[in-house]
Amino acid sequence: MTNTSIDTSDANTNGGSRRARTKNTTAKPDVVAPSKTEQVLKNLRTAKGVTIAQIAEATGWQPHSVRGFLSGTVKKKLGLNLVSEVAKDGTRRYPVIVAAESDAT
Repeated sequence: MTNTSIDTSDANTNGGSRRARTKNTTAKPDVVAPSKTEQVLKNLRTAKGVTIAQIAEATGWQPHSVRGFLSGTVKKKLGLNLVSEVAKDGTRRYPVIVAAESDAT
């Protein structure tokens, strides 16, 4: 009589699938896309600043989430000098003022 049992002592816990055990050889990109926080901070550091609508469009966030990010992360957590400026056309812009610029005035 022939022994027909299968030896599974080598099989992994994924049901013995060889594919699950192979190493992922897909090359990862060398450059990682900037996070939404990095994108927003870059825009805030421009001379003109940025509007809430522009941040919302760039990140996909709702306006109330943008305001929370500006207040909680930018001002409180990161301690940056975020100011609110109203342009002649009535749009409100938010630039981050660097300490060297504010000391020069």
